[in-house]
Amino acid sequence: MTEFRMPSLGADMEAGTLVEWQIKPGQRVKRGDVVAVVETQKGAVEVEIWDDGVVDQLLVEPGTKVPVGEVLARLRAEGGAPAPAVVPAPTIAPPREAAKPAAAPPRAPVPHAARFKVSPVARRRAEELGVDLALVTPSGPEGVISMSDVERAAQTKPAAAKPAAPDKLAAMRQAIAAAMAKSKREIPHYYLGTTIDVSRATDWLERENLKRSVTQRVLFAAVLLKAVAVALKDVPELNGFWVDGAFRPSQAVHLGVGIGLRGGGLVAPAIRNADGKTVPEMMQALSDLVNRARGGALRSSELSDATVTVTNLGEQGVETVFGVIYPPQVALVGFGKVVERPWAESGGLYVRRLIQATLCADHRASVGHRGALFLSALDRLLQEPEKL
Repeated sequence: MTEFRMPSLGADMEAGTLVEWQIKPGQRVKRGDVVAVVETQKGAVEVEIWDDGVVDQLLVEPGTKVPVGEVLARLRAEGGAPAPAVVPAPTIAPPREAAKPAAAPPRAPVPHAARFKVSPVARRRAEELGVDLALVTPSGPEGVISMSDVERAAQTKPAAAKPAAPDKLAAMRQAIAAAMAKSKREIPHYYLGTTIDVSRATDWLERENLKRSVTQRVLFAAVLLKAVAVALKDVPELNGFWVDGAFRPSQAVHLGVGIGLRGGGLVAPAIRNADGKTVPEMMQALSDLVNRARGGALRSSELSDATVTVTNLGEQGVETVFGVIYPPQVALVGFGKVVERPWAESGGLYVRRLIQATLCADHRASVGHRGALFLSALDRLLQEPEKL
């Protein structure tokens, strides 16, 4: 029998609310299947299963807030006998605060209110508009509430109703602050920075984009991400996790990308196997990740698999950024905006396009010398962008 537990979707997550099951007892599942939707302080996340088998028991009811590591369901091997029926343990019962809505003013009963289904995108839209999902009439197949249902309901709700988004945003920021404070307390950070001439890289990208349609053009951010992924192969001490007092390197490079959410907040989902992608593939993966992050449609693996994080604040006008490591990772790479500045080279003075690249790393897993080699490799790669 295999236990499926509430996953940790980031260092700032202590618990999640099970929104809905997408499986039922007796159903066959395989590794990578989406089996549930979980609401965290950063939004709704589609949670995947990590084992093959047959669903034996669902132990938690939708609407329940569950700590990380709590058993949500049990799987049995293909052809195995079902486990005896058990009464769910009290620890998985809905918390007392879940009963608070009963104190609200009476309203006409809504048949689907206790068991509505809603897509993550529609759920996020409902939060933005302040719509009570229990009052929305679904139009989708099998009673699924769509975003259009939410927007239609928003047009008829009382004007005085206000969304609870600010409270959720405050909770998200509090969770992020707690995780980063813990990181600074427990991880011995060291910081390095360098200025890189990216004139060759930007010129190359401009030529490449002339061959593409407007919708297929590549942003410079994709070039930077590809260069980081390749440079990490030269300095593997920066790519992995610090767990149980030891560094565990990762053979794969899964780049966490810092993405600002609409209305505030931040997530850093991963582009998996980034070192194996071409620059155009990196651009496609980045666009997809940003759209789904801001639409509330991320998967659990994307929030838990990142082996190193990259933050780029160039679009916000920042020239230099020194970040905080996101545990259990051991490094974070930062980029500022591309600027034109005087640049001395081979006895001559030129105007070049420059960027500030920074590294903050865990001194338990690497030393400054190795961090400097990473930044050097990054510089070298950006001088030959056609080879990325």
